[in-house]
Amino acid sequence: MWRLFCKPAGIATWVVLCLGFVGGIVFWGGFNWGMEATNTEEFCSSCHAPIVEEIATTIHFTNRSGVRAICSDCHVPHKWTDKIVRKVQASKEVFAHLMGTIDTRDKFEARRLHLAEREWDRLEKNNSLECRNCHDFEYMDFSVQNPRAMQNHSTYLAKGEKTCIDCHKGIAHRLPDMEGVKGWEQ
Repeated sequence: MWRLFCKPAGIATWVVLCLGFVGGIVFWGGFNWGMEATNTEEFCSSCHAPIVEEIATTIHFTNRSGVRAICSDCHVPHKWTDKIVRKVQASKEVFAHLMGTIDTRDKFEARRLHLAEREWDRLEKNNSLECRNCHDFEYMDFSVQNPRAMQNHSTYLAKGEKTCIDCHKGIAHRLPDMEGVKGWEQ
């Protein structure tokens, strides 16, 4: 075996294997770096500055426990395969921003309802997966919640009739104009 790898063809095989190995590590490292770089608040605020400013007034940003959620905590699943799917979906959003669809506050506000409905639909379809990364209802103590929350959580959420986003629209963002939105109750 050693003699085989000592010949010129063998050396070429080693070089190709080593380059492939190093190239794979560089690619995988770069890919993961890119995934994490696009999960930062700085990245999100480069297109969504008005939205990031809104979050600063919510309990998800500042609270008595010191636990702070950033954009990716609520908008990007934590499980790797789900995260990849979401990143592919988000590439369309980046493209829309680059094309000028929502590159100003006025344009964003004009599309706020459409964008919110799309996000609510996504969260409803995935059973509010991102919410459940932090808020696992299986460990909630319903008895210490206010009566309305206790009733709704133990009835609708625990039985799977509703998911978090059905009742918690606008939990971290200012709601769009909801007039005429089907099923919206104030």
